[in-house]
Amino acid sequence: MGKTLVEKILLKASSQKKLEDFVYAKVDFCFGNDITAPLAVKQFLSAGFDKVFNPKKIAFVCDHFLPARDFKSANNVKMLKDFIEKFKIPNFFDINNCGIEHVFLLEKGFIKPGMLVVGADSHTCTFGAIGCLSLGVGSTDLASVMREGSVWLKVPSTIRFVYKGKLRNWVSAKDIILYTIGKIGVDGALYKVMEFGGPIIEKLDVEQRSTITNMAIEAGAKTGIVEVDDRTLIYLSKFFDKPFGKNFLDWRSDRDANYENVMEFDLSKLEPQVACPHLPSNVKSVEELRDVKLDQVVIGSCTNGRIGDLKVAAHILKGKRVKKGLKVIVIPASPLIYREAERKGYIKIFLQAGCIVSPSTCGPCLGGHMGILGEGEVGLATTNRNFVGRMGHPQSFVYLASPAIAAASAIKGRITHPKEVVNL
Repeated sequence: MGKTLVEKILLKASSQKKLEDFVYAKVDFCFGNDITAPLAVKQFLSAGFDKVFNPKKIAFVCDHFLPARDFKSANNVKMLKDFIEKFKIPNFFDINNCGIEHVFLLEKGFIKPGMLVVGADSHTCTFGAIGCLSLGVGSTDLASVMREGSVWLKVPSTIRFVYKGKLRNWVSAKDIILYTIGKIGVDGALYKVMEFGGPIIEKLDVEQRSTITNMAIEAGAKTGIVEVDDRTLIYLSKFFDKPFGKNFLDWRSDRDANYENVMEFDLSKLEPQVACPHLPSNVKSVEELRDVKLDQVVIGSCTNGRIGDLKVAAHILKGKRVKKGLKVIVIPASPLIYREAERKGYIKIFLQAGCIVSPSTCGPCLGGHMGILGEGEVGLATTNRNFVGRMGHPQSFVYLASPAIAAASAIKGRITHPKEVVNL
């Protein structure tokens, strides 16, 4: 019997010939942010640990509350600075060199196919888009990994999702993953690996694949993953000095791999999707929601803040104005993306349309800062969660959609299909 991609990575990481129910695996890279890493640091120090397993394989990314929203946030960053100085950890990123961790760390060349990566953030699963096993863990787990360089894992089974057909205009990766979560529910892949494949996935670029793996956790999955192909290697070559060899193409599942289940979807008739309050699985077609008026639109996040996402939004907003009175916030996911968006003229388009362009931050996605919803307010975001109170007041309402829907809705002031404002 062949092996899945995740099984291959775990066998390499554990040096075992056969996987049991649990595995103690060596970690290739670990990280935390300005919310989760301080908790890990406290645990690390209280345990009396006096060294880390490898300073170069640890990173702290201050992306959630930076620029610091209050003195507690500032103190957390200071705590991390003190820790990295004590243990000589070189990979510390804050306001002058920092982006949203699940985008930024890939750009910095820390993540490669076939690696076992753990991060103290649930959306660490994003990196599965390049064929690595990338897992979100708790802060206590991160503290242990920083010392030992290994992690105990229950070996997850894999569900393969196969997508076929031809996508209609304006249907994107965000629509695919929202549709999938809508079909299987928020616990439909509980502690499973969601392996995404098929003709449609093969045609998507790595940025779009990242949108899909990013939201695997919203179906309860342990992680999401996509097999490595030429698109993967070409994309990664932008961030590494040396080209990737063809040996990286070995990070694929065997044809006779043992999956718990294989689910196939024909997406030929799929319309743009929107997740309604208060679950990512409460999905409807955009056409069913045309009467929903909005107070705020957010375009960005680790789900949809990449240059391709901003390109789509800029294309729709070019030469137009956002609805009067509507708050529209655009957040490039990293400084590199911000600079590229500026070079391509997207930032100018956003500003002329009446948007606010923010530095890279997770702020509004978790209701932290830079765009919190008030009582009774309705927001549409390209983010990944819309639970009660996720973006602010417990009596606010969050809809999730693609950058195309978000940009079109910003113009109309209500949830809008892009075809209403743009002719292809």
